Amino acid sequence: MEGSANIIQTRLRIVSAALEETLIATRALEGIKDFQKGTETLIPIGAGSFLRVELADIEKVITGVGAGVCVEKSVDSSILSLKDRQTELEKLSSSLQQQLGQLSTSVESSKDNLARLVQQQNEPPARN
Repeated sequence: MEGSANIIQTRLRIVSAALEETLIATRALEGIKDFQKGTETLIPIGAGSFLRVELADIEKVITGVGAGVCVEKSVDSSILSLKDRQTELEKLSSSLQQQLGQLSTSVESSKDNLARLVQQQNEPPARN
């Protein structure tokens, strides 16, 4: 059971990371909607590093749709897709947290039962 709990915790961390990434992408697209073509901005590339770029096209975004497939969509359509993904990830996170809670309760109950059995086994037999 503890192994299953560890697996669920790992899945929960992965879902949380995907949710955070989705929220960041949504905020970025919502922020860029009002920019004008040619606006200079900084694009994060990781490790605290940025590229200074000039926006050439702010009408279309290339968005991942799963299984390594990306499509070109409008900014608004991409935001809607990301919000749908966010909703699904939140549902999955909630489900995993519920499973983890149930499993943790079961593990604790099993540990209590085992401790009680060990204690009973170690007690001297009652005399008549």
